[in-house]
Amino acid sequence: MEQHYIGCKQISARPEDKDGKPGYAVRYPDGYESWSPKATFEAAYLPMGGDSSRITESVVDSFIVGEEVQRMGNHTVLHTKLRNGFTLITESACVDPANYSEELGSRYAREKARKDVWRLLGFVLASARNGIA
Repeated sequence: MEQHYIGCKQISARPEDKDGKPGYAVRYPDGYESWSPKATFEAAYLPMGGDSSRITESVVDSFIVGEEVQRMGNHTVLHTKLRNGFTLITESACVDPANYSEELGSRYAREKARKDVWRLLGFVLASARNGIA
C-alpha cells in the first residue's frame, strides 16, 4: 500500500549543467551524490549561504516574499507571505488611537513576523539536520 511522507534534509550543492540542462550537483550527508534539475532543486531547497549551522538574517529576509498592512482601530495588522505559501498574521497596537502611526505599527509588527519566521526556519533546520522522528 502506498503511503505519503514528509521529508526534510540538509544537503550541499553546486550549480552544474547536465546534458545541456541547468541544475545542481547534490551531495547528501551520507556521501551519496546525485543531480537535480534547476526548477526542482530550487523549489525544494532554501539557500543558506556558507554557514550551514544557523539561520541568518539574510535567510529570513529571503524567505519573506510579501506583506499587506491594514489598520483595525488602534491596531496595525500585518499579513506576511512566505516563499513556501505559508502566511503569518502579526499585529501591534497603540494605547490612544489619536497616536496611531501606520509606519511605527508596521515596523513593530514586522519585527514580530521576522522573529516568527526565524523560529520556524530554526525548526526546519533542526529537522533537516536531525530528522523528523
